[in-house]
Amino acid sequence: MGKEVDAASVVEELRTVFASGKTRSSKWRIEQLKGISRFLTEMEKEICEAVREDLRKPFFESFTAEIATVKRSCAETIKALPKWMKPEKVGTNLLVKPASAEILPEPLGVCLIIGPWNYPVFLTLEPLIGALSAGNCAVVKPSEVAPHTSALITRCLPKYVDPDAVKVIEGGVSETTELLAQKWDKIFYTGNGRVARIVMAAAAKHLTPVTLELGGKSPVIVDSTVDIEAVAKRIAWGKWPSNNGQACVAPDYVLAEECAVPKLITSLKANLKSFYGENPQKAEISRVINHVHYNRLTGMLQDNETLDKVVHGGETDENDLYIAPTIVLDPPEESPIMQEEIFGPLLVVMTIKGVDQAIKFVNSRPKPLALYVFSNNKAVQNQVIQETSSGAVVVNDTILHVAVSSLPFGGVGESGMGAYHGPHSFNIFSHKKAILHRSFKADNGIRYPPYTTKKQKLIRSLMAGDVLGLILMLLGLK
Repeated sequence: MGKEVDAASVVEELRTVFASGKTRSSKWRIEQLKGISRFLTEMEKEICEAVREDLRKPFFESFTAEIATVKRSCAETIKALPKWMKPEKVGTNLLVKPASAEILPEPLGVCLIIGPWNYPVFLTLEPLIGALSAGNCAVVKPSEVAPHTSALITRCLPKYVDPDAVKVIEGGVSETTELLAQKWDKIFYTGNGRVARIVMAAAAKHLTPVTLELGGKSPVIVDSTVDIEAVAKRIAWGKWPSNNGQACVAPDYVLAEECAVPKLITSLKANLKSFYGENPQKAEISRVINHVHYNRLTGMLQDNETLDKVVHGGETDENDLYIAPTIVLDPPEESPIMQEEIFGPLLVVMTIKGVDQAIKFVNSRPKPLALYVFSNNKAVQNQVIQETSSGAVVVNDTILHVAVSSLPFGGVGESGMGAYHGPHSFNIFSHKKAILHRSFKADNGIRYPPYTTKKQKLIRSLMAGDVLGLILMLLGLK
């Protein structure tokens, strides 16, 4: 837990820095992004060790998801930033000519970024890249649920970025509550829906814009046209090596056509054995983050209606915060495992008769952050895309859309609002200012009183874009 901080004073200091204009230059922005990249390079070992302390996450996963991904984001942003910062020229119409118009991206001001615990580096620094590339000052609040990583970011990140413009504040509920009581120009929160409602309520008091990156039960739809062994491998990879299911886009439940289910279950088991051997507890696999989440997950697993539906795994060890990769087949729809986001190593497989039933099932529930459809039938792919709503759709794979920075990453409805990554990160931390330049060389008298019948006809032609009619009226021929 961090030391007591006067949040109001911190915000006031940052407003003074922002007002000085130092954050607006492309040079300053690029320096901050290079600093983040250096932090990740020079502190690579320490970062991986901190994440391992918090989550038992394998070094390979920490490097790829927490370090390499963010470094690539820094590099791509540095390369594209001059283009993103340039005013965008747009057209004008006859009503305002002679004139020119442009859209100028300007920084919002002082931003609050509240990071999560499951990817405590990636999901904390990725939005910071957006805030700094757009020229803002920021307060970063790492998650106290991942204390070792939070402490490392707090201690070391200020050495690599401008400490006058970027503040890192540790703490729990009381510190976060104090931060949310301040007036911000933007709040970016990654986490769950319960806290998101608290964030939105606090932001509403100051009419502060928010981006909420949440989660939900991301479904997988599997039809009978695909290679089930390949499908199982991609589902298994998206579920378990991705932080042992503690990922907002991890597959939550699979809706598979009846004829595909037996082979899918067999193939999922085979992939788990290939990944982790006969005893996954002795393998390189992340643990559940803490006892609160362990008890939540074991509660789902030990529910009377779910326990006898376990077809693989189910082993637990509270002292080790270990829950085995587990497959649950056809639990009751009203059971907790089907009503709550799992966010852990439990995977549900539900038997369906066809894609229409799967779509109806998905649409009966809150909109997910991601939806995965496995089918070689283009009509089925398009049907799922067109007839469902989700933050993203991936066809014939899982979670890889997160790695495509040109795609917006974000939810819809219960799974969040707003989207970031790549240019979308720059955009959500920018205000697109509309600018119109007019000349004194000409002035259209139509807009000035008195409003005659002729002026009314002229304005109708102008509004309708009837250039020929306008010319004829001005020539007295109409």
